[in-house]
Amino acid sequence: MTADDDNTAPATYTVVGGGAIGGTLAFHLAEAGHTVHIVDTDPAHVAALREHGLTLQGPDGERTVPVLACAPDAVDHVPRHVLLCVKAQATETAADWLAPLLAADGYVVSLQNGLNERTIARRVGEHRTVGAFVNLFADAVAPGVVRDGGAGALVVGELDGTPSERVHTLVRDLGAWGPARATGNVEGYLWSKLAFGAMLTATALVDAPMARIIDTHRPLMYALAAEVEGVATAAGLSLEAFDAFDPAPYLPGVPPAEREAATDTLVGWLAGQAKDRSGIWRDIAVRHRPVEVHHHYRPVRETAERLGTPVPVLSRLLTMLAEVESGERRMDEKNLEDLYRHATPGSDR
Repeated sequence: MTADDDNTAPATYTVVGGGAIGGTLAFHLAEAGHTVHIVDTDPAHVAALREHGLTLQGPDGERTVPVLACAPDAVDHVPRHVLLCVKAQATETAADWLAPLLAADGYVVSLQNGLNERTIARRVGEHRTVGAFVNLFADAVAPGVVRDGGAGALVVGELDGTPSERVHTLVRDLGAWGPARATGNVEGYLWSKLAFGAMLTATALVDAPMARIIDTHRPLMYALAAEVEGVATAAGLSLEAFDAFDPAPYLPGVPPAEREAATDTLVGWLAGQAKDRSGIWRDIAVRHRPVEVHHHYRPVRETAERLGTPVPVLSRLLTMLAEVESGERRMDEKNLEDLYRHATPGSDR
């Protein structure tokens, strides 16, 4: 019997994409005694991991664990447990690469932002695809180094919602990071995160802390969350709460006081996080690389069009974000005022 056949023994995990999410989870799995192999396309990151190991920066200082690391072209076989942690726009390429290499009894877990499970399933097979929702406030700050941004949420589940031994094993092992748990409704979590993510995307139009921007531009944030949630409910989905975000108060017909109270809770939680700006902001302002949110919201907009559920504010937000990315538009709080006017034609705000 090999280690991977024994549900109580350390396993071998292949983490494809060793950035903020992948690096954080890889660190905790390795620290818990699992063998971790990080596959990444960044030569400097791979070199640092091979030479020095994987370092996690946290409030109590730095810790380093040994990991295996290589580029994709150095891999000729991928064992059972694969955590896919690449940016959404790289999902198709990564899944195409994985499909012929994945063990017959292996599976791929989408620990990414956005709705990527169906894209993966079309390439590696639905029976070899596991869904997951992850909300980590972490950053990749240097080759071989990830900064811990505080605890978040992580749920894992089969695409059809049925319980399974592999989900049980994943939840147990990922518990080395934090409060991982199983769910029968991964899609409900992913769509809730897209509603919350629309708010975070809007904060990237400004160079300022997320908590302050959401707090001071509440009507705009409500409009964005409501549009995404409207598409989800039109599609028959049941939305799930996570961390400090409860989707229910942003649905139509909810008393305003409930929405305000929910937002007070959300803002307070965000203000307490070590990471005060979004990964979207960081990609634009610090890393100067394309953001992935356009890929996140493509299926939202496609579903909205199919169901006849308009998302004009979300669409305008994504246009403005692309303008910020290209340098055509500066990060400025006036962007949010312009977006709010788009949400409420005739407003003088």
